[in-house]
Amino acid sequence: MFIPSYIEAHRIGKLADRIKKAYTILENCRLCPQECEVNRSENEKGICRTGRLALVSSYSPHFGEEDPLVGTHGSGTIFITNCNLLCVFCQNWEISHLGTGSEVSSETLAGMMLHLQRQGCHNINFVTPTHVVPQILNALPHAIEAGLNVPLVYNTSDYDAVKSISLLEGIFDIYMPDFKFWDSEMARKYLKAPDYPEKAREAIKEMHRQVGDLALDEEGLALRGILSRHLVMPGAVGGTRDIMRFIAREISPNTYVNIMDQYHPYGNAKKYPHLARGIAHNEYNEALKAAREEGITRLDRRAKEIRSIGLK
Repeated sequence: MFIPSYIEAHRIGKLADRIKKAYTILENCRLCPQECEVNRSENEKGICRTGRLALVSSYSPHFGEEDPLVGTHGSGTIFITNCNLLCVFCQNWEISHLGTGSEVSSETLAGMMLHLQRQGCHNINFVTPTHVVPQILNALPHAIEAGLNVPLVYNTSDYDAVKSISLLEGIFDIYMPDFKFWDSEMARKYLKAPDYPEKAREAIKEMHRQVGDLALDEEGLALRGILSRHLVMPGAVGGTRDIMRFIAREISPNTYVNIMDQYHPYGNAKKYPHLARGIAHNEYNEALKAAREEGITRLDRRAKEIRSIGLK
């Protein structure tokens, strides 16, 4: 029987130690590569516009995620408000840029996890959690003591600091990084973070070191490991081939990868000529081809289906 790592971490006191370390970082916040150095414990706010408490936009069973997360009862998604990136095309613009959501206490956040578990969700999926790692850790003891026992998913835009990811070792069993751009100039222009590619590579390496390739149970549900995402961009500006080569050669060719086709020009994307349209079938098919040619062996099944439609 699978037992999530955080249960043992709580039992032996490791979780309590990580909470203390995380809140120390929050006092002069260098939780992510932005390194704003504000005292968020005193409610000062930096780029993520989040102070002492986490903000949550919504929480519910989600059936649009990858099959290993969704199963029959859905992935228990908790959408964290705001973000440490400033993507001009964000597909969740209202949440990440407009700040739709409300502050929640640790007890309330724990209650959300338990509510989702009671609904039958197979995991608790924190969406854009990078800037609220301390708050999530602080909520876990309340949830564990009330019976939480499903895997935790760290669903990130991949602009993470290794020191923060290290705090999650032995607590989060599933990492889901979305590697967006390979080129630093593209990252500067569209994410406002020129060091994004470097930090993304470092973070994925640390995630894989901790949990390895994605492991599934007999029903095909994710238990532990990395599930990597990549959103195909118009004109291949994301650098799909380079990202797939990196994953295959420096992470693992057995990495579970979802190459996503849902890009649309949301937010301020229409102000940027290269991003002002959706992607074409041939662009998506070329991305899939590049992944296979670079050695990726575990593509999400929907990628195959969409590719076959695009070839008609």
